[in-house]
Amino acid sequence: MSEIINSPLLWKGAVVTLQLTLYSAVLALILAFFFGLLGSSRHGWARAIGRFYVEFFRGLPALVLMFWFFYSLPLVGIRFETMVAGVLALGLNYGAYGAEVVRGSINAVPTAQYEATVALNMLPRQRMWRVLLPQAVPLMLPPFGNLLIELLKATAIVSLITISDLMFRAQQLRASTGKGTEVFLVVLVMYFVMAQILQLLIRYLERRSERILGRRPRRRAATAIAGTTGTGSLSGVGGEGS
Repeated sequence: MSEIINSPLLWKGAVVTLQLTLYSAVLALILAFFFGLLGSSRHGWARAIGRFYVEFFRGLPALVLMFWFFYSLPLVGIRFETMVAGVLALGLNYGAYGAEVVRGSINAVPTAQYEATVALNMLPRQRMWRVLLPQAVPLMLPPFGNLLIELLKATAIVSLITISDLMFRAQQLRASTGKGTEVFLVVLVMYFVMAQILQLLIRYLERRSERILGRRPRRRAATAIAGTTGTGSLSGVGGEGS
């Protein structure tokens, strides 16, 4: 087991998996905000474009998209590197899910906030960037965290187009050592650890965003409030007893 854990093949594959997750997540985030904002626009044509993107790429499996980019498009003279094909497939697919998260979070901001921006005679761009979007971002983070973990797990399919990710290296190590059970047990633990690290990062961002918006009191302030409340309660009890 130790030779499998210390194998440089798996660690190199893990680095490629993290790189692929990062690149795909950045592309998906850009697409999610762009088409999510279109989906929440007041203009019908903008909403139609956002809806078309979401329904089209959300309805296609990432594996089919990846095969299309890597195997089909070269037949018409369009070629992509293996990493680019994997990033495009995953980014387009998960960007569609993220666009719905962005649209739904913006629509979840209380109507009174929007009415206040109208009363202040703000421009549509100012309403979005100064009032609506800052309040919608904390609502986006939990579902974005789920999508990020799903994206990490979905990177395992890129081994089918010979990207040397963690699963590809695991197959190589299994073939060379014949220890399939041990190899995939180690791979399972590595995926779990990477997913937990990403989850901790998202939770940290959630707490930070809530504190910035004043929705979560800082630890010292919360402790002081709790101490004051507790002192007052004890004083009240003591007064009644006397």
